[in-house]
This record gives sequence, structure tokens and C-alpha cells, in this order.
Amino acid sequence: MMLFKLLSSALGRAHGAVVVSLVSGGAVSDRLKSIGVTVETLAMQRGVPSFAALRRLSGIMRRERPAVVQAWMYHANLAATLVRGLRRNRPLVAWGVRQSLYEITREPRLTRLVIRANAWLCRFADVIVYNSHTSARQHERFGFDPSLTHVIPNGFDIDQFRPDADARRRLRQEWGVTDDDFVVGLVGRYHPMKDHRNFLNAARLLQQECPDAQFVMAGPDVDGANAELGRMIEERGLTRRVRLLGDRKDTPDVNAALDVASSSSAWGEGFANVIGEAMSCGVPCVVTDVGDSAWIVGDTGLVVPPRDPETLAAAWRKMKALGPGGRRAMGAGARQRVIEEFSLGAVVKQYDALYQDLVARPRRQ
Repeated sequence: MMLFKLLSSALGRAHGAVVVSLVSGGAVSDRLKSIGVTVETLAMQRGVPSFAALRRLSGIMRRERPAVVQAWMYHANLAATLVRGLRRNRPLVAWGVRQSLYEITREPRLTRLVIRANAWLCRFADVIVYNSHTSARQHERFGFDPSLTHVIPNGFDIDQFRPDADARRRLRQEWGVTDDDFVVGLVGRYHPMKDHRNFLNAARLLQQECPDAQFVMAGPDVDGANAELGRMIEERGLTRRVRLLGDRKDTPDVNAALDVASSSSAWGEGFANVIGEAMSCGVPCVVTDVGDSAWIVGDTGLVVPPRDPETLAAAWRKMKALGPGGRRAMGAGARQRVIEEFSLGAVVKQYDALYQDLVARPRRQ
């Protein structure tokens, strides 16, 4: 989706981008075609290396004669570098790393091999673009060349994710809470790394002191069909305090209805989009110090240690003590930080500057 955002901006139009997909089809491919981007496919089968696909990629590059090839994730990094090495008029190759690397053993076997090949072949890339500082440090420890590191964060559509008083009123009415209730939200898929247990433990502590505290949780598998999550809520006496929204498509509206957005992750985060989206909606955030979360919020929110529900609950109490006016002021600062540092426009400028710099560099022999 970040690739789609980049190519739907002036960057894609200015540079005449062509996208080559390793495998066939997909929703993002269709969306790219809908905005006029040429999408080629190598029709590879997942998990099956293919020299024929590399020959097709070489043919596409010979036809298009790109100045810069921006690879997007590990398998593309490998393919672009192998094909670039076969070409006489070699284009510049920018690698793209879009994930954290806490433990390589968590990756599928073939992906582990591809990551190790990346670590060895990165010397032949011209730059490695990471979307988080945490990811850069992790990959450097694994053997990726630190001299090639370049961090460009994810970007957010500040017109889509914005403060919305109407959405706040409508969603709160849907949830059965008043404008005076203190609503804390967590948006994220149900997964151990997101540590919903930590969030609920902190919620239990807060509701003991704050009778007007309410909690909203949204994301894939965060719904009434999740028996494990339901048991955790019931065991903590939070049945009447927690709303499970499931996987919502209206996350800008959900964010706009919150008083505080939270990330309770225990590990695994790189650049957490949900934090930037809430900030763009003018909502102050309380986040665990995992991945780049502390850098994202800066001084516009509160940062607490992971797996520490007492400290998380204490941070929520501080936010509540600020009152509506104080939280609005902090949320305004959060949105301004997104506009300046993480808006789609700011990120597009960083990619454009990088490509211009690459083209202007003396070519390596």
C-alpha cells in the first residue's frame, strides 16, 4: 500500500514508473492499474525460484532502460540485484526493506535463505531504504551494510486521517458512550506481539479508579468470535467496558472518536502505522517503547515500557488528568508532527530527493 501511495502521487507521474510484480495479480496490482501505472508480472509461483522469471525481468529492464530500480522487500531485492549484475548498462538499484527482523527463525524457511542472500549481496546495491530505524539497526546486526542505510518512514494521507467532530459524535453514539466518557482505543490485529493482554490488564487497573473509562479494540480477529479474547475480557470484569469492533474499514472515523490511542505491543513493531494514523486524526497516543514508536510520537504523546500494565494505566491516567482541552492541544501537536515528518507529501519528497541524489552520484565501477 505504501508503494501504491507513492505511485499515486506526483512522484509516480513525474518518473513514469513501471511496476514489476514477482507473482501474478493481487488487489494492489489492480489498484495500480486503475491509476494508469503499467504493471508487468513475472508469474512466479510462491516459494519456487525461477530462472525463467529472471530472464523475463532482464527483458523488461532492457526494454524500459530504467535509471533507478526500486526493489520492494527481500525477494525483489534479490531478483533486481541478480538481473542488474547481468546487464551491460546497469541501472542503479535501491533496495527496500519493509519489515523488522527480531528473530530470523520466525520467518519461513525459504525467506530465511533469501534474507541471508540479501545480507551477502547487499554490497552490490546502491542504497538500502528502510521504513524504520529499528529495522535498519536489526538488519545491520544481521550483516546488511550500514554504509548503505537510508531511512524513509511510511507516509500518511493527512486529508483522509484528520480530526472529525461528526465522526466522533456518530461513533460514540454507536458505541453507547457519551462525550464525557474517557475512551481509550487499540487498533491492531489479534496477535501475541500486539499484547492485547497487556492492554486489558491496564484497562482493569484504570477502570477501578475511573468509572467513566471505556475501551475500544479494533482489528482482524478482534471481535466477538474470538473466544480467547472474550475470556480475557470477562476474567477482568471488563465486559461492559470493552467494545470489540473487528476489522473496520473506517479507521479514520474510529480514531477521531477516541480520547487516547494506544499501542501495547510487546515486540515485533518496526514503524507502526496505527500510531501515525491516530496522530494524524489529532489524537494523542500512549505507546510502548517497541520499534520506532517512541520516535513517531516524539514529545506529542507518552511512552511506556512493554509488558508493564501498571505504567500503561498510569500514562492513561495522566492523559485523563489533562482534560479535554489539554488532550486537544496535545493531539494538535501530534497532527502537526505527522504533517511535518510523516505526511505522504513529506515522504514523497524524501524518495524524490534520494533518486535525484543516486542519479547524480559518480557511477561505481
